[in-house]
Amino acid sequence: MKTPLTGILPVAPTPFHADGRLDEEGCRRVMDCMIDQGVDAICILANYSEQFLLSDAERDTVMRLSLEQVAGRVPVIVTISHFYTDIAVERAKAAQAMGAAMVMMMPPYHGAGAFAPGEAGIYEHFKAVSDAISIPIMVQDAPLSGVQLPVPMLARMARELERVRYFKLEMPYAADKLAALIEAGGDDIIGPFDGEEAVTLLADLDAGCTGTMTSGLQPEHIGKIVRQYRAGDTDGALKQWQYCLPLINHENRQCGLRATKTVMMEGGVIGSDHVRHPLKPMSQRTKDRLLSMARDMDLIALKWGK
Repeated sequence: MKTPLTGILPVAPTPFHADGRLDEEGCRRVMDCMIDQGVDAICILANYSEQFLLSDAERDTVMRLSLEQVAGRVPVIVTISHFYTDIAVERAKAAQAMGAAMVMMMPPYHGAGAFAPGEAGIYEHFKAVSDAISIPIMVQDAPLSGVQLPVPMLARMARELERVRYFKLEMPYAADKLAALIEAGGDDIIGPFDGEEAVTLLADLDAGCTGTMTSGLQPEHIGKIVRQYRAGDTDGALKQWQYCLPLINHENRQCGLRATKTVMMEGGVIGSDHVRHPLKPMSQRTKDRLLSMARDMDLIALKWGK
C-alpha cells in the first residue's frame, strides 16, 4: 500500500452450509457484497470470522477464495494469530505470498492469559513476523486475550519493528489508550483503529483514530462516520453515529458474530447463517428484532442477493 489505510475495514464472516460444511461459493459472494458496501478494506479469518472453528486446510481455502475473488479491488487483511511463533510466521508468509495487503495478529495467548509469555516473549513473537514479511502488521489489542499490552510496549514495537504500524484497540476507555499511543508513538503509528463494532467510534475519532474495524453488518453506514469526521464535518459524524448506535448495540449485546450471517442469509448473499458448534444460533426473538432494525436502515446486505 502506497498510502496509509484509513476508513472502514470490516471483518468478513465465514459462511457454512446448514450441515456445517464450508460454503466456498458463499465466501466469494461475501467478498462481492462487502465491496458493494463501500468498504476500504476487508479483514478475513478474524475472530468474527469464526477462525477458531476452522481447520488449517479450511483457513487456506478461505484465504485463497477471498483473495482470488477480491482480485485487488480493495486491500485484504489476513488474520494470522497463533500462540506458536513459527506458525504465526508461516501464516504471515503464506498470506503475503497469496496477495494480502496486511496481516493482523493478536499477542500469543492461551486460556485468557494463563499462558501469556511475558513482555519479552510477546515482543519477540511480533519481531519474528515483522522480520519475515514485507507487508504491514496490525496489532489487535483486545481483552479477549487477557494479555496486557501497555502503551510503552506498543510504541516500542512501532518504533523498532519495521512492519508494526497499525493498531486495533478495543477495550474499555479505548479512546484514552489510543490518544496515549498516538502521542507516544508519533509518526510510527500510521494506522490507529478501533473495533467493537464502532460502539465508541466518536470518542475514538476525537482521540485520533483514523478508522474502524467492525463486522460486515452495516459498513456502508459506519464508513460515513469516519469519512464525515475526517472531512471536518464532526456534527454530521455525530448524527450518523447516533443513527447507527441502536443496531450496533443490538449486535454487540444480543447477536455477536451471528448478526452479519443472519442478515446476509436474509438478503440472499449466503444460503445459511449456520454457526459451528459449540456456538448456538440466535433465538427467533433476537433474530426478528435484528432483521426489523436492518430493514429500517435499508442495509445493503439485506437486499444484495435479491
